[in-house]
Amino acid sequence: MTANFVESSFCQQDIPFEVPLRPQGLDEFCGQDSIKDRLSILIQAAKQRGEALGHCLFSGPPGLGKTTLANILAKAMGSQIVITSGPVLEKAGDLAGLLTNLKAGDILFIDELHRLNRTLEEYLYSAMEDFVLDIVIDSGPSARSVRLPLPPFTLVGATTRSGLISAPMRSRFSMSSRLDYYSNETLSLILQRTSRILNLHIDEEGLTEVAKRSRGTPRIANNLLRWVRDYAQIYHGGKIEVSAVKQALEMLAVDECGLDEMDKKILEVIIDHHQGGPVGLNAIAAAIGEEKSTVEEVYEPYLVLKGFIKRTPRGREATELAYRHLNKINGA
Repeated sequence: MTANFVESSFCQQDIPFEVPLRPQGLDEFCGQDSIKDRLSILIQAAKQRGEALGHCLFSGPPGLGKTTLANILAKAMGSQIVITSGPVLEKAGDLAGLLTNLKAGDILFIDELHRLNRTLEEYLYSAMEDFVLDIVIDSGPSARSVRLPLPPFTLVGATTRSGLISAPMRSRFSMSSRLDYYSNETLSLILQRTSRILNLHIDEEGLTEVAKRSRGTPRIANNLLRWVRDYAQIYHGGKIEVSAVKQALEMLAVDECGLDEMDKKILEVIIDHHQGGPVGLNAIAAAIGEEKSTVEEVYEPYLVLKGFIKRTPRGREATELAYRHLNKINGA
């Protein structure tokens, strides 16, 4: 019994917890057409020359497909991808270990690149340009510099805060692209593909309803569709109709504009407590019981994008659209 267990542990692959939804190629990737066109040219040119891809930097809000594009690049080039993140790399040895184990043409993907230690960033400069790694061994009088040759590799960086990446680092990427929020039509196409993978039977109207509430983000759209699937399975016997979709999303307190409970709470604080503003970010954060950075980085960007609040030198103000959406009367 023990022998069989050991044998099966080594010979059988782990069963995936959830069906992977990431597109495997540029042809499956919906939206971001201009970026796909540039990447297609980059891939074809590198293949024709027999070289590694140029270094790429993807920026934009979370959940738009930066990691997916990195995996697509590796698959298109037939190379391996090593995935890490900026905060994980603490010492020069960590980075050296990753770089020296790469093979020619491999891709090193660093997520949250803006959080990479500045000292490690210096090591990357020579690695990206000359494919060498200069490291210092020992310390004091016995310290010496050793130059390690590296195989030609591709660094793919992803960041949600491109402004925090230093100019020398940014200039070393041959291609820098920003991913934008997706339209409802594109999200519907993504959800159609997801529903086929998950073997869901949902009509176009139901997919449109989910897409409208997804904040322009595929990750949120797929998460909402999974929730709709679970809700329909429990309350509607697995039958997904528009009414079931609306009921499922109402249970999450997500309205037709994609605003959740916390978004509406922020708007109500500005309108009810401060007569529509202007009001400082610290006051908003204190009123809703959240950290200032969470309000500024998680909730506020979408509210500003959709025109529900505006930033002014004196603070945040609710717009006329916010009053109408919450059925409030503007007393200004």
